[in-house]
Amino acid sequence: MASLDDLLSAQKNGVVALNSIANYDGLRTGYYGSKNTKEIAAATTQVIKSSSGWLATISVIAAGSTTGYIYDTNNSGSLTGNRIYAIPSSLGIGIYQIQIPFATGLTIVTGTGSIVSLTYT
Repeated sequence: MASLDDLLSAQKNGVVALNSIANYDGLRTGYYGSKNTKEIAAATTQVIKSSSGWLATISVIAAGSTTGYIYDTNNSGSLTGNRIYAIPSSLGIGIYQIQIPFATGLTIVTGTGSIVSLTYT
């Protein structure tokens, strides 16, 4: 039977290996950190980026009275079926780690009265 030290060493080695993979993938893809920030301060539909990338965080500066949505599209007229995140009106002020890729583009529909900031690559 393995000792507790053996089990903990095996667990530690697994964590080190996963961190190495994550760091390599970040270096390879550039998605381990955000490079752009955009504040949206009015109820609007806005194309933020028109190519693929990584949505890192959403900062809710002021909560809105309606739900906002984020879509994987570069066409603000084509939002059906491309929703990747909802920003509910009940979401409090704060910074939320999203960490999700988008393939086509990044478009946001903000809720009434909300002010949000996105960080993305």
